Amino acid sequence: MTAPKDFIRRQTRITRPSLVPEVRLHLADEMTPIWRATQDELDNLGVPPPFWAFCWPGGQALTRFILDRPEWVVGKRVLDFAAGSGLSGIAAAKAGAGRVIAAEIDAHAAAAIALNARLNGVTIEIATDDIVGRTDLDVDVVLAGDICYEQPMAERVFAWLQVLAARGVVVLMGDPGRAYLPRRGITELARYQVPTSTDLEDKDMRLTTVWRIDKGE
Repeated sequence: MTAPKDFIRRQTRITRPSLVPEVRLHLADEMTPIWRATQDELDNLGVPPPFWAFCWPGGQALTRFILDRPEWVVGKRVLDFAAGSGLSGIAAAKAGAGRVIAAEIDAHAAAAIALNARLNGVTIEIATDDIVGRTDLDVDVVLAGDICYEQPMAERVFAWLQVLAARGVVVLMGDPGRAYLPRRGITELARYQVPTSTDLEDKDMRLTTVWRIDKGE
């Protein structure tokens, strides 16, 4: 099997996301093979769905928010949850976070995060275990971009994030109106129009919101 980092280098190009050109990433686009690969082709390569290879609108909006308002992360211990390409964690490191951890259970995503961190000259720790449900995390801020696209995951993760928020952790989410975004317990912080591809989304522009999970009672 091809090493994840070699696979990423061959299957992607270095690109600047449209909403956050300050960051460079190894991403798939119309000119790269993985863009058109079928699930059967990916299965033959031993590769899970390459969510890390695309810059989803929730992550872009959350990243734009962090870069524009670094006071949310300066000097803080930051966790980029379900980090994908590592975009938001890279932004936090660029914005002056004291420590950044990217949590991602996909080995190819973890490799992509390492490559992207090096590409941007920042240091990010990578955690590949499933941390959902853990309340002993030594972090001040959690960043979660575009996690509400599947109901089981959204419900499980949001319940956990609510517990962290109640314990004083600042939890920020970026979401472009996914079906399973909770309608209560969140406060809007900012909105962005994020350019997208109609190969990935149903529109070429998605209105995307950055939310903070409320502390609760």
